[in-house]
Amino acid sequence: MGIDLGTANTLVYVSGKGIVLQEPSVVAMDQNERIPLAVGEDAKRMLGRTPGNVVALRPLRDGVIADFDTAELMLKHFITRVHEGKTLVSPRVVIGIPSGVTGVERRAVMEAASQAGAREVYLIDEPVAAAIGAGLPVAEPTGNMIIDIGGGTTEVAVLSLQGTVLSESVRVAGDELSESIIHYMKKVHNLVVGERTAEEIKISIGSAYPTQDDEATMEVRGLHLLSGLPRTVTIKGPEIRESMSEPLSVIVDAVKRTLERTPPELAADIIDRGIMLAGGGALLKGIDTLISHETGIVVHVAADPLSCVVLGTGRVLENFKQLERVFSTRPSR
Repeated sequence: MGIDLGTANTLVYVSGKGIVLQEPSVVAMDQNERIPLAVGEDAKRMLGRTPGNVVALRPLRDGVIADFDTAELMLKHFITRVHEGKTLVSPRVVIGIPSGVTGVERRAVMEAASQAGAREVYLIDEPVAAAIGAGLPVAEPTGNMIIDIGGGTTEVAVLSLQGTVLSESVRVAGDELSESIIHYMKKVHNLVVGERTAEEIKISIGSAYPTQDDEATMEVRGLHLLSGLPRTVTIKGPEIRESMSEPLSVIVDAVKRTLERTPPELAADIIDRGIMLAGGGALLKGIDTLISHETGIVVHVAADPLSCVVLGTGRVLENFKQLERVFSTRPSR
């Protein structure tokens, strides 16, 4: 079983079946009883809309486990659900994690998966898994560059011969882009909006580079700060792009820093082949054009950017012997 344990979404791949589960990484807990009421899509619908004794939690922050018990509950729920309720299943699990996490954070992920019923747990760095999932020839002695923009982290890596030559992990990604929209709405329009609304704005009219439909507008409902009453405001695409410019420049700087440190032979390969974009952030309009404009290198968006990491973990499971060298941590028994 391959798991992409993401800050925003968790995806599960089962050998021979493909991707069997794609759910938001959210758990709704009853605080008095300490029992989960809903996990995944049902819990996400509750974000910001729960009564006092119910909390909708995201157990992962910045790509790592922030709430161990809730993460374990969520993993257990997903593993059981994939196996149609059979509890005696103990699968071999490959989990994609950010390359910049510490040893303690790695152990927390392995521990949570073991507690959730896994027989063996292998960890693979997300950029490596994303590159395999996007179909890059990582086993060959050529330079491949991948940028994986997730919910909590952006991973930039140069890969060759089944290994990572250089990698940089910045904790700025989809969540920070949404956060910057929340701040902008509060500062400029005196309107308080929630996480879900900010994400809808980003998906509908957000862009990283001027596009043809720059005239797109959207009506946003929220709480007006001055009057304290609900209010509707109309916003335009360019102002949302401006509000996201700071986190976007952090991502672009990480790409540039990685390119500066790349050995010349591999840099030549990257110029030939281009850069591959994966992760949910790759779906932001114009982000490929922005990175291409800033670096002068062609940027391709993967065919299915959201599923790259989990497809990569699945491919590693199915070609376990050939791709054994890609694991970043040996299994825990």
